[in-house]
Amino acid sequence: RDCLLSRGLGDVYKRQKMKITRKTSSTLCVDIHGMREREAKFRLESLIENGSADITRLEIIHGFNGGTVLQSLVRSGLESKRIKEIRPGDNSGLTIIILKQGEK
Repeated sequence: RDCLLSRGLGDVYKRQKMKITRKTSSTLCVDIHGMREREAKFRLESLIENGSADITRLEIIHGFNGGTVLQSLVRSGLESKRIKEIRPGDNSGLTIIILKQGEK
């Protein structure tokens, strides 16, 4: 599944677990559609802190049609020393997080 394609508005309202797929050896695609802010923050920060040190890029699909709570969380609400850079993706429903290489 391509990280740049997000699902339709109806899926935003269904509570889901975080879906993680590996795109390359150093990139994970993480879909947090439908998650509550508090749960998404906990799971993303846990993934960043406890994930493999060779993962240097996260593509976070948060969506945008159902509001901007998850988008705001991903772009300005995450706390980790591993985060090097956070930038918007190719569409409003995607954010790219660059992690410091080799740190865990």
